[in-house]
Parts: sequence; structure tokens; C-alpha cells
Amino acid sequence: MCGIVGYTGDKQASPILLDGLEKLEYRGYDSAGIAVENGGKLTVSKTKGRLALLREKTENGAAVQGVTGIGHTRWATHGKPSEENSHPHVSESGRVAIVHNGIIENYMELKQMLLNRGRSFVSETDTEVAAQLIDFYYEGDILQAVAKAVREFEGNYALGILCVDEPGKLIAVRNHAPLIVGYALDGNYFASDVMALLAHTRSVTYLADEEIAVLEKTQVHYYSSFLDPIEKKVERVEWDSAAADKGGYEHFMFKEIMEQPEVIRRTVLPLIRDGRAEMEQIISKAMVANMKRLFIVACGSSYHVGIIAKYNIEKLARIPVEVVLASEFRYCDPIVDENTLVILISQSGETTDTLEALREAKERGATTLGIVNVEGSSIAKAADLVLYTKAGPEIAVATTKAYSAQLALTVLIALYLAEQRGTIDQATYDEILGALLAVPEQMGTILEQKAYIQYLAYQHFHNDDIFFIGRNVDYALSLEGSLKLKEISYIHSEAYAAGELKHGTISLVEDGTLVIAIASCRRLTEKTLSNAMEVRARGAQVLALAAESVKEEVSHVADQVMTIPDTHDVLLPSLAILPLQLFAYYVALYRGCDIDKPRNLAKSVTVE
Repeated sequence: MCGIVGYTGDKQASPILLDGLEKLEYRGYDSAGIAVENGGKLTVSKTKGRLALLREKTENGAAVQGVTGIGHTRWATHGKPSEENSHPHVSESGRVAIVHNGIIENYMELKQMLLNRGRSFVSETDTEVAAQLIDFYYEGDILQAVAKAVREFEGNYALGILCVDEPGKLIAVRNHAPLIVGYALDGNYFASDVMALLAHTRSVTYLADEEIAVLEKTQVHYYSSFLDPIEKKVERVEWDSAAADKGGYEHFMFKEIMEQPEVIRRTVLPLIRDGRAEMEQIISKAMVANMKRLFIVACGSSYHVGIIAKYNIEKLARIPVEVVLASEFRYCDPIVDENTLVILISQSGETTDTLEALREAKERGATTLGIVNVEGSSIAKAADLVLYTKAGPEIAVATTKAYSAQLALTVLIALYLAEQRGTIDQATYDEILGALLAVPEQMGTILEQKAYIQYLAYQHFHNDDIFFIGRNVDYALSLEGSLKLKEISYIHSEAYAAGELKHGTISLVEDGTLVIAIASCRRLTEKTLSNAMEVRARGAQVLALAAESVKEEVSHVADQVMTIPDTHDVLLPSLAILPLQLFAYYVALYRGCDIDKPRNLAKSVTVE
């Protein structure tokens, strides 16, 4: 879970590398470094900590001259954060420098082989092993050496390689980790995320697994790992580069919360035709007719989307749905076959566990549908079918707008499946679709209440333990609300199905404990309030989240209430998530936390 960038061309490389790493810092920020070749000499500069320290050390790149270089921002996997473990890593000879995203799983075996041949190491990383192995095989042709080395690597990796004996040349290679090549008049680039390239070019090529790119100032050539030449397509990136800037907001997370009404419009409207959820070109009628079972596979917040989707799809389309954590799917011997649809949800489209689950599902004969936010991503390319959320770049590590876009897409899927299976009447269909179309405006109403939610956050930011409770979809919302809070505020927070409190958890409630009771599901409001009264009787403070129509009823039990506009039950989660996101944001703000880059976390989880 690291960010890598490379450049070779006419311009000084260091400022380009530093700017690119700034766009990638959300992928890792334990350390950062650059390596630049200049006239056959290599200069390496790296620091433990944030990129700002590297900028200071290199005088914003002015102190490191040269027109060919590689850069890296790290989230530690092998070896603690330190300058020795920071990338780029250089071979013992000083000839080969390398940056790396991912894990080389057999690095200990390779390291022992190199140690037996007299090589010495200065770091704990698998990346240094890669650099040393490439150097070990180098006999005057860096491409040959890389190809020979990568055929021995096992695991998920993206590598950027520089050899001082071959000035002006970079090598890029990937296997199950993202890597993109960009073309411009002033030279050529590679990066692990397109956002690092948007300031320079929109013309890109996406490397596939086990492909190698050789970049020079005016040309790029592609090869298989056995050095067979490959022709690659140049694609155009349509993302607005301004979406990767804060736009005057203090934090990306707050900006992305505020963007959600427009994100829902962009995601939903292209899939609605003549008052219908139009998905036949993606999920055929024949597929729906033969569908016996549906899996939703995801990690983190996307998994929480899946839990809500399960409730909605089973309720509307009457198809059995199982929601499985991607990290468990490969190991649970899932019962899937040609009559199973497996939906895989991932903001980045690069989440390793989700990608591996996709491969497992396909091997067992299932049809796979990816819901992703990044065109050209690994999941988008590997899945049989794909639906894109139109959230644009999401920079903050804690997802907000991508979560909401995923949730909206699953509502459309539920409606489409229900219509095709004849399990929904026209009036209900029209009511739900109309409610979905009204979500952006209703979101705007909620966002106008942000000052009140900020006030509530100020009342409670000092708490060290917070519990979220809810039933049905409100329990799924509790999971996401709790995750948002713990991600960015570092408060110990747990979510529980409200009916489970009395089975042990209530023993943790004491005077002053904050319990956030989510009661948006109106048919279960009375039961959730009963659980809220149980915790109040034991000294808890209760902050409730409810629909406007039950505000008065809820206020008799809760100490404070956040409200959302009334809508159809299926759409309540799409509205209820906003106050929870805002509450988490403001709590973290008052606690002085690094909101966009919380400790120990990275945006794109590209290791298992």
C-alpha cells in the first residue's frame, strides 16, 4: 500500500516526482524518497515521516538534479518505518534503484540465496531483495535482468526500476498491483495512480499482470515477462484534475462529504431510462432468470454497503444474498456455480483481497460484477461485468462519497432484479425510484444542518468509548458510523445489533458512556428505543438518529436527536449516513487528528 511515480524526459525530475508523490501520499505516509540519475550518477534522498520533510530536505527538488528519476511514499509492510527501510532501495553495487508497491512473498528465500553469494543488506524489506536480485542478474541489459528477476518473484507487486548504467531509461513492471504509464510531450511517466499524472497528461496505458514497460524520453515499449513485444492501447483519462484539490475546504474528507449530492446524480441518472432502472446491457434478462443465488464480496466500508444491499435485494427481488468479507471468501469454500452472481465492491478497483475473491469466483464458474470507482482498474478489467460509481477522485483515506455512490448503485440493482423477477408492484417500484431521485436534494437539506452536528460533536469529542446500536439496516449503518469514527478520531468505537446488547455488551455501559442509537428504520423504531432505554437506565447518554416523522417519539428517550428527511425505507441509509460522517469528521477535528491521513491506514489496500 504505497505510492510510486517515475519520470524521464526534458524536465528536472525531482519537482515532478515530489508533486506526484503529494498526490499519492494518501496511499502511504510512513516515509518518502526519490532517486534521480544524472550523467550516470545516482542521487538518493529519503526521509522517515511525511512528504513535507523530503521537500525540505531536497529544497523542493532543487538539490537533486537530473531528468530521470523514481519516487515513493510508503505504508510499512516489511520493516518498521525508518530511513533504512524507506524507498528507493539501491543494490549493493549502487547500480540499480527500485521503488515498490506490494509484497514479494518469497523474498526470504531469494534473500538467503543472495546472502549465500556474498550480497549484504542494509534494510529489512522485500524491496531491497528485489533490487539486489535484479543487480545480480545484470549483464549489461537492464531489461533482461528485470525479466529474469520477476520470473522468480511470487506475490503482488508494482516496481519502478532505474539503472545508472543505462541513463534516461526506466523500467516499470506489475503483477496484481496497479501501475499506469503516462505519455506527454516533455517525456514519459509511470505511477500507481492516475492522480499523480493528471497535471502532466491524460493519455495513459494500464499495465496488465506480468507486463513490463521500458520508458525513455520519446518512446515506450512493452513486453511480456519473457520479453515478447506487446502492443498496448492508449486511453484517455476523463477525470477533472480539480477534483483532486481541496477547493478551499480545510480537508478532503469534508469536501468529499459535501460533494455527495452531485455524486449521486452522476452515478444514478445515466442508468435510468424512461422511468426504469436500465441495466439489461450489464445484467441480462437471461442471467436474472437463471440466477439462484447472489454473493456480495467486499472489504471495509464497501462490505457495509453489501450488508445494506443484502437487506434490500432480498426484500425486493427475493433472491438469497450472502455477504462475505473478501479476505474470507477465498478460504470458506464458497458454494457458487454458473447460476450465481458474485458482486465485488471496491472504490479503488485494486483491493487485493477483493481481486483474489473475484478470481476464485470465476474459477468456480460464477458470473462476476465489479462495482468500482476507477476505470481501467484491475477489478474493472477482470470482472465479467462492471458498474462504475461516478464519485471522481476520493483522496481522504476514510471513504464518504464512494460509499454513498456504491449504496445508490445497489438500490438500482435491487430494483432491476425485482422488476425482472416480477417481485415488485408498479406503485412500489415508482415510489422507490422516485425516492432515489430525490436523494440528492434531501442530502443537501441534511448538509445544511452541519452546524448542529458540529455542536453535537463538540459535546462528545472527549469520550474515549462510544457504542453504536441499530437493527436491520440501522445495524449496517452502525457498522459504518463506528468505522468512520474510529478511523479518523482514534476513539474506541463499537457497533452492535441493538437486540444483542443484553447478551453481554451492556456490561460495558456505565455513567457517561455515549451510545448512538440509529432509529431510521421506522418499523423497528419502538424496539430500538427500548434498547436505548436499557442503556440510559445504566447511565449512558443517548444520541439518536431518526427520521423526521418519529423525532418527537425518539426525543422522549434520547438526550439529543439528529434527524433526516422522511423517505422510503430502502433509501433511509443513503440519507442517514451523512450525519454519521459529519459527526465523525467534527469529532476528529476537535481532537486535533490528521483527518485525511489517519495513522496506520492507507487508501488502497493492495496487500493481503
